Amino acid sequence: MSSLPRRVKSEAKAFMSEDDELPSFLNSSSESQEEEEEWEPKSKASKRPRMPKKDEAKTKKVASPRSAVARKKVKKVAVKEEMSMLNTISMPFCQDVSLPIAPAEDNKMQLLKLKEEDVGTKPKTLSQKPGVPKKMEINSFQGKNARSLESDEKPSTSVPVGNQVAHGKSEGDFAFDEPPFKKIKSTTCPEGKPVKNLRGNKVKEEYEMNWDIVQALSEITNVEPWVCANLIHLFQEENTIPFIARYRKELINNLEADALREVQQALEELRSVAKKTHTMMQKLKKEGKLSGCLSTALLNCRTLEELDHVTAPYKTGSKGTKAQRAKQLGLEPAALSLLQNPIELNLFSYIRPNTKGLASIQEVEAGIQHILADIFAKDKDTLDFIRKLCQQRYICIQSTLAKVSSKSGNDKDIDKFQLYHEFSCNIKNIQHHQILAINRGENLKILTVKVNIPDGVKNEFCWWCVNERWRPKQFLKPELMKILRNSVEDAYKRLIYPLLCREFRSKLTSDAEKESVMMFGRNLRQLLLTSPVRGRTLMGVDPGYKHGCKLAIISPTSQILHTDVVYLHSGQGFNEAEKIKRLLLQYNCSTVVIGNGTACRETEAYFANLIMKKYFAPLDVVY
Repeated sequence: MSSLPRRVKSEAKAFMSEDDELPSFLNSSSESQEEEEEWEPKSKASKRPRMPKKDEAKTKKVASPRSAVARKKVKKVAVKEEMSMLNTISMPFCQDVSLPIAPAEDNKMQLLKLKEEDVGTKPKTLSQKPGVPKKMEINSFQGKNARSLESDEKPSTSVPVGNQVAHGKSEGDFAFDEPPFKKIKSTTCPEGKPVKNLRGNKVKEEYEMNWDIVQALSEITNVEPWVCANLIHLFQEENTIPFIARYRKELINNLEADALREVQQALEELRSVAKKTHTMMQKLKKEGKLSGCLSTALLNCRTLEELDHVTAPYKTGSKGTKAQRAKQLGLEPAALSLLQNPIELNLFSYIRPNTKGLASIQEVEAGIQHILADIFAKDKDTLDFIRKLCQQRYICIQSTLAKVSSKSGNDKDIDKFQLYHEFSCNIKNIQHHQILAINRGENLKILTVKVNIPDGVKNEFCWWCVNERWRPKQFLKPELMKILRNSVEDAYKRLIYPLLCREFRSKLTSDAEKESVMMFGRNLRQLLLTSPVRGRTLMGVDPGYKHGCKLAIISPTSQILHTDVVYLHSGQGFNEAEKIKRLLLQYNCSTVVIGNGTACRETEAYFANLIMKKYFAPLDVVY
């Protein structure tokens, strides 16, 4: 161990004696003697990569006693390892690194590698990563001992270690070939291609319901669920409909502005239902009327009509429904027992001679019937079945002259609704203006309106309830089966049928109002497109800098003939003048209308210059 420092010293001196010349940029770099001594080993290390000469390599190859061993080791090194070793040698040019331990051996290794490359030998690649040669490991151990024993000379092996760290950093942290995030987005989803998942189809709402707002919105508007999810996110970020329709086409599957307004309106209606539902639940909870079944029925509501149907018995000032009064008498266990365990049910045990509503067996049966009818009318599956059944059948709306209006009323108002004195039409085929007219006549109490649902719907519904949906789990006695059938018929006649009528009328009215607004928009569009100059074909120009000037050619009958964009103020004015001239000659247009706004003065000067030069000849163009 004592001979190790002397060996390090001798090898360092031998290396310094072989190469005495210094590069020009190192000769004048230091002023003091200490800095020159400190940088001298580095200059020797930096000299090493500049020695790949064939003649010198041959001479040193002959002089080296261990050339055969080194050659065998070189053949085992892969091409990638040769490149990394060359990088380690060139590192002292850009890093402040001290002299390696075994410069002579390292020098010989590099010269042998360069010799192998010149000859053209192909080194064998290894499956495992080759380690550091044994000689290098011994030298690094010697360097550690020398560093611990003598403080004046500080040889180290920091060149390979530093290079490994730098090499790893360059591979992990720097990715020059990877595009930025925006570029990734544009390459995977270019403009015009739908982007189905903006943030996923799950949307968090302030008020949770038993239905998914994305699915409900998709069913109402007939728009894809992923488009509805994207629109909800965009509306939450307070994006306007014109902005979404123009700049977010790939997120909305190129929907038009009118369709976006329908989705927005349907979304607002669903949110208002959810908000009103939770408000009603909090109110009922304070009053102590909120039960598990009622809470489920409220959370299943999707429209205001359903919510009103469920909450009508609990409104302030209401005496309560027949089912509520029967429950207060204690008949709810009997009603549930009839469906689940009818064998053990004994109706005579509920008779109380001195209590109103329980005095006789008929009153007990009526109370149970009211409770069952209330359960049937609030069940979600039952309501879904009757709605689906109504869609498959012929359901018509009828209007007749009211009896009160025929006796006492204004004859002029009655004559206005003469077409609807005896009117009947299928709800699928009725026109929107007819619905609005019937509603006006009903509001003036001139007409009486009724929705007619055929008896076949009632019969099929009652059979389905008794035999499938609400079929008892055990055998029913004839008197109990009669109560069940009466309950289903009572639920349809007293609760479900009025609910269906309200739903049909409400949907028809809302659709008619939407269509009236759209009709008003179409009429206004035609009015705005009316030509300000009669009998002339006009070219309208909307000036602009960055996005160009928008052109529109309108016929004398207010028909849009052509639309285009020209860039007059971006150095392409001469080329765009040819396009404008061609359009004016093609449509025989001699009047240009320039809009007021950004770049209007420049656009005016542009057209004035062309007209002054008679560029549009033979047309006599004015603006």
